[in-house]
Amino acid sequence: MSEQLEAKSPKQADAVSGRQKEKPEPVRGTIAEWTVTILLLLFGTTTLVQAFIIPTASMEDALLIGDHLLVDKLAYAPPGPISKYLLPYEEPKHGDIIVFRYPADISQTFVKRVIGVPGDHIRIVNQIVYRNGVALNEPYIYHKSGIIDPYRDNFPGEPAPYSYDPARDPLLRDMLEHHVSNGEVIVPPQAYFAMGDNRDNSLDSRYWGFVPRDNIIGKPLIIYWSYAASTEELTDNSPGAIIGHLASVLIHFPTRTRWSRTLHVIRGFSDQDLPKTPASPVPQLQSPSSPSPVPQN
Repeated sequence: MSEQLEAKSPKQADAVSGRQKEKPEPVRGTIAEWTVTILLLLFGTTTLVQAFIIPTASMEDALLIGDHLLVDKLAYAPPGPISKYLLPYEEPKHGDIIVFRYPADISQTFVKRVIGVPGDHIRIVNQIVYRNGVALNEPYIYHKSGIIDPYRDNFPGEPAPYSYDPARDPLLRDMLEHHVSNGEVIVPPQAYFAMGDNRDNSLDSRYWGFVPRDNIIGKPLIIYWSYAASTEELTDNSPGAIIGHLASVLIHFPTRTRWSRTLHVIRGFSDQDLPKTPASPVPQLQSPSSPSPVPQN
């Protein structure tokens, strides 16, 4: 059974001294990636690989609504005394796309991109992310709303009252009250700061805090099928909606399948891949007359 990835967003729901340096992680090349992919496709079980569906737009355009993914559950698994020499275990790195249990409700599964790892200092100024004082030029992100939101786009700050959620708010308050210094969020040990690529429509660490290391399931490996469907089609679990969606697939399979995305291998965006030129200043955008709604995923 495929599991839905909750990639939620605002319209749908309401170099510092003393920091530990990470050991460089070996990078899996193209041949290694495809080797792991083929092995998982041939021999994978739910222990090694799991199927997920993207139901929302928070990771556009890297992942689209209707993308069906296989997630590598070995990548970030705790290495055993022998298996650590045989399998490609690694720690999440900047730019990795990760699948994890939503900290505010672990029955939901989210997919986001790692922006901050333990020890990083994060802030956002006019939609530009600064990590450890350096403005990131992120070619994978999109801003589609055309407005600057005071909290979402200048972070950390004081969230507007409309953003309150009884499950989410304690996690957000913990981050803002105990992990902010000099206007920057400091990522604690065994935790990660994650954001969606569709920055104006992503329910991410700006709204609920950090991703605990233990919540991370794995990393998307490959899109085995992509079908153009709406969020409503993929999230409505009523019998009538399920039957209607199956009928739609039978009728429109050839025309609504995104054939160019079939068997597309999903890769992260490492620090080395980021453009070396500084991020361009954001044009003066319109501020909303009222706060933007909190994304749903």
